[in-house]
Amino acid sequence: MKLSDILSADRVVAGAALGSKKKVLEELSRLLAGGTTLASGDIFNSLVGREKLGSTGLGHGVAIPHGRVAGVPQSVGAFMRLKHAIDYDAHDGQPVDLVFGLLVPQQATEEHLKHLAAIAEMFSNEQFCVKLRETADDKQLHKLITSYTPA
Repeated sequence: MKLSDILSADRVVAGAALGSKKKVLEELSRLLAGGTTLASGDIFNSLVGREKLGSTGLGHGVAIPHGRVAGVPQSVGAFMRLKHAIDYDAHDGQPVDLVFGLLVPQQATEEHLKHLAAIAEMFSNEQFCVKLRETADDKQLHKLITSYTPA
């Protein structure tokens, strides 16, 4: 799986000024809706439903909100680097500033897991996360993420 297949430049945001988990999920839903025919409210409900099962905050300032949604023909991703880290109920208790949202088709269980594993692997690379936090703009962030190759 290549992230360039699911993440377009118009769904990458550097320095989003959002002050709560709810606001992050709302903005992420809006970004993800840009890659689908779905309403952002339906996407938001899917993401919130998944969060109710347990936080998608991985730790070390990273969250990967995700969901399976009917009507999504292929996986869609969005990325936000927050201007200020927020409380996200992450497993390690640390605030989150790097957020990768993922939508996959309702029946795509295996695809969903492969995407999540690849994204989680990318964010487990501490040096890569430092680069994400230092990158100046949306375009550079998109290029950095979509050109990522595991070590």
